[in-house]
Amino acid sequence: MESDLPVLDLEAVVQELLETGKQVKVLWQHPGSLAFVAKGRDYRSEFHVNASDEVTYMIRGTMRLHHRTPDGVESVTVIPAGATNWMPPNTEHSPRFDSSSFALILERGRTVGEVDRFRWYCPECGESLHEEEFVVDDYTKDPVSKAYARFFDSEAARTCDQCGHLMPRPD
Repeated sequence: MESDLPVLDLEAVVQELLETGKQVKVLWQHPGSLAFVAKGRDYRSEFHVNASDEVTYMIRGTMRLHHRTPDGVESVTVIPAGATNWMPPNTEHSPRFDSSSFALILERGRTVGEVDRFRWYCPECGESLHEEEFVVDDYTKDPVSKAYARFFDSEAARTCDQCGHLMPRPD
């Protein structure tokens, strides 16, 4: 008897993202589980905070997962292709991997009204630059791209109040 449970070919998903130029392909989205494949963004610099555990599996390439403690200390975990990582809820994190790399991300679906945060810090002095908040009711809306657009379209958001440094727009 053949199963009716879905089996997904991750290489086919990677190929689809390459062909369409999209950043994210949501594989499933339910209250208890969210899974998507993400293409790396060469310019990623923000830190994401959400109330869900996250599991990352690197399909291709290497991720440098920057993360911050509640005290603001930053460290980096390196996740090579074929490896996985678990991250606890509310960890301020910045998954950095280039555009030739792909990751499978598993999270809990968001509860009604739950807020995700995207934070940028000054690359010169480390002070907070800007924060965007989103209620992520549907991950297919690509909240990361929307947060980036608002941040990089605002010179005021990219200018540090502490040292005056202007974070440049990505190429």
